[in-house]
Amino acid sequence: MPNWNEVIVEIQQEQIKNPDVNALDTVRRKYLKKVSDITGRNTIAYYSGWLQKPQAPGTAVGDKDKSGFMLGINKLDRSQGLDLILHTPGGDIAATESLVDYLYSMYGKDIRVIVPQISMSAGTMIAFASKEIVMGKHSNLGPIDPQMGGLACQAVLNEFEQAKADIKQNPHSASLWQVIISKYHPTFLGACQQAIEWSEKMVFEWLENNMCAGDKVKVKNIVDTFSNHNIQKSHARHISKKECIDVGLVISDLEDNQELQDAVLTTHHAFMHTFSNTHCVKIIENHNGVAYIEQAAPPPIK
Repeated sequence: MPNWNEVIVEIQQEQIKNPDVNALDTVRRKYLKKVSDITGRNTIAYYSGWLQKPQAPGTAVGDKDKSGFMLGINKLDRSQGLDLILHTPGGDIAATESLVDYLYSMYGKDIRVIVPQISMSAGTMIAFASKEIVMGKHSNLGPIDPQMGGLACQAVLNEFEQAKADIKQNPHSASLWQVIISKYHPTFLGACQQAIEWSEKMVFEWLENNMCAGDKVKVKNIVDTFSNHNIQKSHARHISKKECIDVGLVISDLEDNQELQDAVLTTHHAFMHTFSNTHCVKIIENHNGVAYIEQAAPPPIK
């Protein structure tokens, strides 16, 4: 398997050999096609450049992404199912729900997710909509507790409950709590509660109808574990493959197929090099090289 450095050397050599083409695209598409050749399935890579460009807009899951999937799925033989390679920090819940609904309308339940490195938040929710998740020893999912304005909704509700209990026990603490609680808009509590209920209901239905095949007990355990802010402590927590297996998710080991592992990880390196060496912030690309690419504006010249 070409490692990180070998992939960039291959890109450089390809650029020298074919100066009129973009070698980043050529090498990336070569290995993405190889993934599909190995599995015999449609393959779409859904990649965000948030690690390389943490401040750039457009890296999160959003409504525009459906256009990328429509482009990528067009003209594919949908009877071959879909392998979705996910690398994303997550994003908007409504956009996530709409995207999964679209994928179901195209492929039914025949969707498998491959996580080469990280699929967080709404990315984890998308993975939960699949029939199976392929992870390596280095792969991670993340908590699915909703966030509003960068705040964990459950943490906000917990803070209000703590305030109520503290004031009931010690009325003199009301003035202190007023300073803390006053930072929230009056409707914020309700919005947080609704976001929690919405995301949990959505994920529960996806798991029950596909990966967990009607096993409500298993589904409840998965949802409770991944959505519980008190268990996960931080929305940024990286949840390992072992933890995913222990909680009941259907996980396959990427290491079980050395050829597939090599192709997936080399594809991953190629996407990372693309983000590092271009203004790209998001790429949705199928195994035939059809791609939807979003770019951030280059920094102003000083």
